[in-house]
Amino acid sequence: MVFLPDEARSLPPPPIANRISAWLGFCGWFAALLDNGFNQRPVLRAGVHRQILFTTVGWFVGYYLAKRTEYMYAKVDRELLEYVRQHPEDFRGAEKRRIGEVFEEFHPVR
Repeated sequence: MVFLPDEARSLPPPPIANRISAWLGFCGWFAALLDNGFNQRPVLRAGVHRQILFTTVGWFVGYYLAKRTEYMYAKVDRELLEYVRQHPEDFRGAEKRRIGEVFEEFHPVR
């Protein structure tokens, strides 16, 4: 598939109800309302089947965009973690310090 490579299949699927799907579903519904308005039909009552269709198409496009987004973030995370694993000298852990060593001395001014 051009949109998602085969290695994206190993990722868990995003939730069906996500922010991107809801937003694009709303945009699809609003596009159907605008189409009714521009063609001088009753905005909410005409073409309910078209409103449902546009909302559904927007929802599924949003779902696949969420899938694509999660794949891109997972790919970047994998590359960064691989770099950290190959160059441990650049990413040493900080030595542990007590909280008293972190803060400066406090002298109240009266």
